[in-house]
Amino acid sequence: MPKLKTKKALAKRIKVTKKKKLVRHKAGRRHLLSSKTRKRKRTLRRKTIVSSSDEKMIRRALPYAF
Repeated sequence: MPKLKTKKALAKRIKVTKKKKLVRHKAGRRHLLSSKTRKRKRTLRRKTIVSSSDEKMIRRALPYAF
């Protein structure tokens, strides 16, 4: 069986924690920031865990991350 290819674009955006959870950055902090509140921008700085519905697709795209 041939080697599986990793989706490099996805590998750059997602990190795997020690307990095999997927961590990503939140969207919406690139531009149009003047209309967003301080609290909202501060919350967008944090990382978050990938939703379970997306997890299956991501695990398939990153075959050697686990």
